[in-house]
Amino acid sequence: MKSSLRTLAVVAAAAVLLALFLRNVDFWRVGREIGHARPEWLALSLGSMFVNLSIRAFRWQYLLDPLGKVAFSSAFRATAVGFAASTVLPARAGEVIRPYFLARQEHMSATGAFATIILERLLDVVTVLMLLASYVFVFDKDLSVTNPVAVTWLKGAGVAAAAGATGALVTLFILAGDPARLGRAIEKLARVIPSFAERLARIAEKFALGLGAIRHPSRLFVALLCSFPLWLSIAVGIWAVAVAFQLAVPFTGSFLIIALLVLGVAVPTPGAIGGFHAAFRYGATTFFGATDDAAVGAAIVLHVLSIGPALLLGMYFAAQVGVNLSRMRDLAVTAPGDVA
Repeated sequence: MKSSLRTLAVVAAAAVLLALFLRNVDFWRVGREIGHARPEWLALSLGSMFVNLSIRAFRWQYLLDPLGKVAFSSAFRATAVGFAASTVLPARAGEVIRPYFLARQEHMSATGAFATIILERLLDVVTVLMLLASYVFVFDKDLSVTNPVAVTWLKGAGVAAAAGATGALVTLFILAGDPARLGRAIEKLARVIPSFAERLARIAEKFALGLGAIRHPSRLFVALLCSFPLWLSIAVGIWAVAVAFQLAVPFTGSFLIIALLVLGVAVPTPGAIGGFHAAFRYGATTFFGATDDAAVGAAIVLHVLSIGPALLLGMYFAAQVGVNLSRMRDLAVTAPGDVA
């Protein structure tokens, strides 16, 4: 029942976002815009998505190092499978399936691997905010003059996200400082439910071990540096689609689009349907003067190019080990309780 309500909520959210995205759209003109898009720039965008996937796998491999040596091929396969699962399943199922899939290949703690994914997300937020700040305050200082209300709102959201990311990093740093102490503390708290005390303590300790990179500032700094080529490759993909559709978005302007897309995909619909599209349309039309037809067409094509590589590779890698869509759905439900 609870799962059905969650699915219903996700479907409703996706429907609302799609309705917002498709509001007042002339589908004939959108189709014409897509047909006139320059293929060489679309090819560049597609290629950048493979680069993005590879850098993600490399960064994850680096963050996993304190837990044990992981082959790049294993990290790449698990990353692709995770992104494929998030594309076809709701509630970011791939974030759970990815460490579970890797743990079964590399024989390590899935709980610890899941902790590194939380660290990845925080590094992503910090990187996106830094790129956004560089655009707003360095590359386009006149942006606040052209649309002061929207820029003020965007800055406020950025400050709130920065505060949240900083607080989360500090919390994770404290948790990672002494994994055994964390396990003992939770064991004491869980004595009111003795049947779960030992398991909770074991999970908490493994989770803290997975945050090993935070205990070494130099390792965390290197992981942050790896995040910049990752997000710059994403920026290349966005900018290339903008050029293909002749949108007046400079390369650095894609930093602003990225920040909006991060907000747009916060609603965990399958494949970020609706939120991704509405965020891109809003950014292209509000800040860069794009027409609705071109912005909608570019959003649709960018979404396909963004999820396509990981979806195809992930489903292929999953099929190699006998994991189909139904099995992914089961893993999304059972893996959280089996990660220890």
